[in-house]
Amino acid sequence: MSSLLMEQVPPSVAVREFSKWSHSVVPTVPSKRIAVASTESSSSPKMATCIALGIPAGLAAAHSRRRRNGRKNLPLAATQTTVTNDTFKGAAKVCPECGNVFMEDSLFCRKCGAPRPGTLGVGQKQASPKAEEPKRGHFPPKATPLLDSLGDEGTQGIRSMTVPELKQLSEEVRWQVLDAVSVTGGHLGAGLGVVELTVALHHVYDTPRDEICWDVAHQCQPHKVLTGRRSRIYTLRQGGGLSGFAKRKESVYDAFGAGHSSTSISAAVGFQTAKDRLKRSGHSIAVIGDGAITGGMAWEAMNHAGGLGSKVVVILNDNGQVSLPTFYNQVKQPVGALSETLAGTSTAETRGLDIQGNIAKMETSQAFQNARQFAKSATKSLLPDQLSKAAAKLDEYTRDFVKTVPFRGSGSGSRGELFEQLGFYYVGPIDGHDMDTLVQVLENIRQDHEDGLLQKPVFLHIKTKKGYGYEPAQKASDKLHAVQPKFNVPKTPDEVPKKKQPPLTKVFADQLVREGQRDEKVVAITAAMPGGTGIGIFEKTFGPERTFDVGIAEQHAVTFAAGLAAGGLKPFCAIYSTFLQRAYDQLVHDVALQKLPVRFVLDRAGLVGADGATHCGAFDLSYLSCIPEMMVCASADEAELIHMVHTLAQIDDAPTALRFPRGSAFGDLEMPEPRFLEPGKGRIAREGRDGTLAILSIGGRLRESLKAAEELEEKYGISATVADARWVKPLDKKLVGWLAADHRAVITIEENAIGGFAAQVQQVLLDEGYLDGLGKTPIALRSMVLPDRWIDHNTPELQYDDAKLNAQHIIDKALAVLDRVGVKVKTPVRG
Repeated sequence: MSSLLMEQVPPSVAVREFSKWSHSVVPTVPSKRIAVASTESSSSPKMATCIALGIPAGLAAAHSRRRRNGRKNLPLAATQTTVTNDTFKGAAKVCPECGNVFMEDSLFCRKCGAPRPGTLGVGQKQASPKAEEPKRGHFPPKATPLLDSLGDEGTQGIRSMTVPELKQLSEEVRWQVLDAVSVTGGHLGAGLGVVELTVALHHVYDTPRDEICWDVAHQCQPHKVLTGRRSRIYTLRQGGGLSGFAKRKESVYDAFGAGHSSTSISAAVGFQTAKDRLKRSGHSIAVIGDGAITGGMAWEAMNHAGGLGSKVVVILNDNGQVSLPTFYNQVKQPVGALSETLAGTSTAETRGLDIQGNIAKMETSQAFQNARQFAKSATKSLLPDQLSKAAAKLDEYTRDFVKTVPFRGSGSGSRGELFEQLGFYYVGPIDGHDMDTLVQVLENIRQDHEDGLLQKPVFLHIKTKKGYGYEPAQKASDKLHAVQPKFNVPKTPDEVPKKKQPPLTKVFADQLVREGQRDEKVVAITAAMPGGTGIGIFEKTFGPERTFDVGIAEQHAVTFAAGLAAGGLKPFCAIYSTFLQRAYDQLVHDVALQKLPVRFVLDRAGLVGADGATHCGAFDLSYLSCIPEMMVCASADEAELIHMVHTLAQIDDAPTALRFPRGSAFGDLEMPEPRFLEPGKGRIAREGRDGTLAILSIGGRLRESLKAAEELEEKYGISATVADARWVKPLDKKLVGWLAADHRAVITIEENAIGGFAAQVQQVLLDEGYLDGLGKTPIALRSMVLPDRWIDHNTPELQYDDAKLNAQHIIDKALAVLDRVGVKVKTPVRG
């Protein structure tokens, strides 16, 4: 039996030593409660309340001043740098302002909006993480007096700045983002493009009480710099440091977590509806763009917001990128009709933005809104119902005409009608880098909503340039969407670049090209990730006729692929594991139920390093393996990946899926000629001699399993069998049965949450009676899966160490289960 299954893999590479990752929690020291003997010294009752709550006096004083345009004071939410699991221990149960009972996990009173005393950073002074001497990046130093004046106290100091100061602050923030990302790497271009908008939003609105929902949130580095996290900005995407995305537990200023696309409008509508329901004042803002507007969920949310008449504010950051990245290979325009509707940001297209900015100031002004309300009231009282409704539309059509005809090329006109028909008040487009216009228009919109002059959602269309303020980014084809650390450090002439192994993404893409050359029916689909999935390489060979980028629209991508398959083509739908979650119903209902041969290629399976939990492919083996007649395989190395791509191309009678991890090829394997791998057939990678232990791996943990087996034999005298299942479905029942019959214990290992590969193996062993213990000793079965908790961003090696899925953890699991079944091992060899 074992000889039939035997298929040796090359010797495993040497074991690398990794230190145990421990995340040290920064201690928090609550300040002593300040007793207030008299309120005469405070400027107002609100000031006294703030002092009683323990909020720093400087913040209270800043907040006690009346805002421009006579805006009333609102309850203050104190800055909170970090929220931990202990946040609500000892927190007040009842609001001191109105007596309302706090919800269990609420930082603010849902009735009056007051901060909850006793929560971290609210009602007590939190000890901020002690910053080291400010770290330096790889940009020339720059004086940042305004940014320095804010410290880590949050956004209150921005409120009182003048427009010239806001412009200077923007330049300081842009430098800080550039310098930090030059150390940490990560997303860059999108953040540089929204610096002015970020500063203006925190100047005009009462953040964090007024929520800003960032879509995707890969553009939120300026936001983090301004919201009490500058001292930690050089830890972006580093283990134990700041997330690269908005994250609720990281700061009260991160109103809604992000990482995936097109969620911001739904969240903001939810926040605004909660305010209205609880009769609380305040504003909710969604910032969407950089591709997210193509997601269907955004349009579902706008349709609902318009129907509700919600006073939410949606800001479209229109930087010409309705796909990520736009303009790749032979494609000359961003994908989809929406790119034509919104237009781009070239010099010709932005001509007239200054005039559009003046129009935006006028059409959001109180005088204009009062005139609109008067005209609507007059026509309603004087004209029949049908005519009054038609007249009410007159200002919309007039504004469209004024914007379109005289100033062609400024990107307005019919664009506004699209959103007006959804029930929004469309404003723009305006220059997103013009601070004067941004501030005035935002203040007008805020005041119009507060005064009731606008009783509907507002859609503010701003034009920005991705990578703005950094010339190399503006010249780059992808606007430096994401960069590596030290991206701006020139290489020395005599520096010899280290030889790098190709990413597994490229290994997949190159093999897909070969399949496309063999069979003209092979086509490729991506959801706005041609670079990340490798589909851009396929498009470079075959052009847009056989390559389809649908934008950030995974649901459409899956059903579109189903239609292609039903029509006789061979679609490969390449989507990150974590993004395919967004199209699960389509996968089940439109593909699997109809047994259509769509080939799903899931990049970024398992833990993904610096991108963290939002991009972690932890669930695909679970959510795919439970679907009837679905075939699922996982590659252990680059050679297996080549074989599996070739195999999927040959399967025409069922939906299939192939997963592979983020990372590079091992480099010690000769690239093979592709061959067909029989579905449901695994392989033996290492055959043991004593029948004690079998390790059954699926996917990228095979090398760690081999390392563990070698050490078990060298140190403990245990000769373990290591098998690579290759297929989760159909599972190799013959292989599983042999391992169970010939070994005392079996350990399964996978880079997936509970309910995946291990569940399939357990079901086979249960059905075949290997666990019954009737007439023979039952097999001892153990499973190693990702833990039932979220694993934060770090290096992949340390993430797997944290997940206890490295070689040493396999050894520990093996020794424990062997001890359980009474297998004695020799004393380990001392090093």
